[in-house]
Amino acid sequence: MPTSDALIASADLALRTLSGGARAGRPIPRPDRSGSPAPDTSLPPELRREAGALMRVNHVGEVCAQALYAAQALVARDAAVRAQMLAAGREETDHLAWTAQRLTELGDRPSLLNPLWYAGAFSIGLVAGAMGDRVSLGFLAETERQVEAHLAGHLDRLPAEDAASRAIVAQMRDDEARHADDAQTTGAAPLPAPVRWLMRAAAKVMTTTAHRV
Repeated sequence: MPTSDALIASADLALRTLSGGARAGRPIPRPDRSGSPAPDTSLPPELRREAGALMRVNHVGEVCAQALYAAQALVARDAAVRAQMLAAGREETDHLAWTAQRLTELGDRPSLLNPLWYAGAFSIGLVAGAMGDRVSLGFLAETERQVEAHLAGHLDRLPAEDAASRAIVAQMRDDEARHADDAQTTGAAPLPAPVRWLMRAAAKVMTTTAHRV
């Protein structure tokens, strides 16, 4: 049974995530270690729009990650697994803040459906966590593997001229791969193929919608 403090912390995280109040604990990755160009006018309008759409999709992914890991931590049985979920969530908060900042620099906006994405992901996280810690870790590992592949695809699609977005996405990809490895090392249970396919299908719906809305 989650404690009242845990429930309050989870509610606070939801408010900060959806209000744009997330704060990164690490500096935003920059290709040249320079300061933040805000707004970014270095890209032609058509490339800036495409980069903005892709970064909006990545921002939605981080909104979902906040919800997933908060829910999984809330119902984790083992304290070490709970700590692992919370630690992964803190790095995902960095990603959330980085993608939000980059959207601002590109003159674009987050998805209008973020409350819906958060609620759906939180529900999925509760179900995964309720099935036991090994299954929950397996869900984390599979989620991160799929996100890692998704981010690698975005590195192929982002304009070559948009070095600022590419630096952020590359660091996010590396972090996601490490989260998956950590979950495997901790004892993640492999998920059945139908579950993995369903996860991919749900992610496809989310990414396609968030690209536009």
